[in-house]
Amino acid sequence: MLLNVEHIYKSYGDRELLSDITFYLKPGDRLGIIGVNGCGKSTLLKIAAGREEPDSGSVSSDPNVRINYLPQNLEDSPENTVLEQVYAGLDPTARALAEYEAVEILNKLGIADPGAKIGSLSGGQRKRVALAAALVHPADVLILDEPTNHLDAEMIAWLEEYLSGFSGAILLITHDRYFFERTAARSAELSFSKLYFYDGGYSAYLNGKAQREEMQAASERKRQTTLRRELQWVLQGPCARGTKSRERLERYEALKAQQPPEYQEQLQEIKAISSRLGKKTIELKNVSKAFGDRTVIDHFDFLLLRDDRVGIVGCNGSGKTTLLNMISGRLAPDSGTVDTGETVKIGYFSQHGAELDGRETALDYIKERGDRIETGDGILSASKLMEKFLFPGALQHQTIEKLSGGERRRLFLLGILASAPNVLLLDEPTNDLDIPTLLVLEDYLATFPGAIIAVSHDRYFLDRICRRVFAVERDGSVQEYPGGYTDWLEADQARKTAALKEARKAEKPKEMPRPKQQRLKFSFKEQREYETIEDDIAALEDALAKNKADQEANATDYIRLQELMKQQEEMEQLLDEKMDRWEYLSNLAEQIEVQK
Repeated sequence: MLLNVEHIYKSYGDRELLSDITFYLKPGDRLGIIGVNGCGKSTLLKIAAGREEPDSGSVSSDPNVRINYLPQNLEDSPENTVLEQVYAGLDPTARALAEYEAVEILNKLGIADPGAKIGSLSGGQRKRVALAAALVHPADVLILDEPTNHLDAEMIAWLEEYLSGFSGAILLITHDRYFFERTAARSAELSFSKLYFYDGGYSAYLNGKAQREEMQAASERKRQTTLRRELQWVLQGPCARGTKSRERLERYEALKAQQPPEYQEQLQEIKAISSRLGKKTIELKNVSKAFGDRTVIDHFDFLLLRDDRVGIVGCNGSGKTTLLNMISGRLAPDSGTVDTGETVKIGYFSQHGAELDGRETALDYIKERGDRIETGDGILSASKLMEKFLFPGALQHQTIEKLSGGERRRLFLLGILASAPNVLLLDEPTNDLDIPTLLVLEDYLATFPGAIIAVSHDRYFLDRICRRVFAVERDGSVQEYPGGYTDWLEADQARKTAALKEARKAEKPKEMPRPKQQRLKFSFKEQREYETIEDDIAALEDALAKNKADQEANATDYIRLQELMKQQEEMEQLLDEKMDRWEYLSNLAEQIEVQK
């Protein structure tokens, strides 16, 4: 075993976070931890990494096992350069060996200047430097707390591939559900201080959790039925010359003392809140924006539909937030126009959140945006609305500075929704939200009667809410694609494959003319290939037809659908290669026939 975590207990004050937690990691293990914000996931990772002591229990490993830990809260020095931070703790020999890999990983994570000071970087860039350090240092166990935060889709895809080749064990927390599904071979749900294990990734967690809660509910129903029957027996007088069974009374008392199963409180369903939106929405005409010599948005036209669902994707720094700011009117374009209808009421959920007054209570913050809020279920007071968003009475009267990061994000979101916007602009709305909250947010957005524009690197989120995607390219152009994230990815990869083929054709040297006296003929390998290639093509076409039928059958299963689309892309690429080869061999066969 690489890492043994045995019988861990941890409390803060009267609150028990971890109770009798035990698990083991061996080479090749991939364990993902899932749970609501504040349940103790990060604390468990800190204890496993040796950064925090448990109240009781033990964490042990072989002395030669190397453990690398990526914390959620950064531990770096502002005076270090990027490379100094990545190399921290490595001896000179190890630094020399890791230099090429370090620079390559930093480039993949969008850090172009390894000599920059850590203090000059943004929070997202610093998190990516910390991730690079965790990957560069030799390790047998990687402990990663939210490794996908501040990564764009291209970086996340690269990280998935990198970790797939890691031979050691991985323990991770992530809210990226596709990343969780593809990286975790086992999942563990931390709920009310207990850990529940499931074989598989995110989909296994969903199925396992549903089955566990169903079994718990069935057991509780049986207990209540038994209690009612035994209570009737207890209340009856004893038979003549008899006494009640002492053992049966003790069983009754033990059954009554059992605690019912605890269920995690969920955000309650709320019918979407929105004000009336007229026919005229938001229209951008020939909009451009540059910063210095770099054009980030180049001659972009866009008309927002009344019930639009738009996703904006692109690499970090490509101009996604700039585009959102121009749509909202916060930033003026260098050229072109932004025309906004009179009835448009924008709710802007920004990436970094508003500057909340820490001295203000959570309830006062919501009351400022609407003391009595009209919903699809009727009029709700600010306090009742907060209860539906998991802000019970005591938490409502807490000052904002005492709320956790996730609670502040949820409060900021609630404040926007309470103002009844009819156009929602969401800039990385999934950051710092736990998966259960994300599911309810997605369900809420599905019922929202107005328009939604979302910038997000959360691929699962975009697949669920979007009907069209705008991709901001590095040259400032913006390309539109129908569908969600997976549809854009498929179309984008097809476009890149076609461009690569064209480039290869252009670079392919012209074949030298054969000497006239040399007769053309098949080689032995070409002859065999010519005889079987038509059957190969037919088999590929049949496999593609079956794949497309499977896609239609799995249209609502996002994870299975993406796997099928990836298989389709590989088969289409192979079919193209086979068709090119068939054309070459057929032409050669005709030339050989002419010689006879």
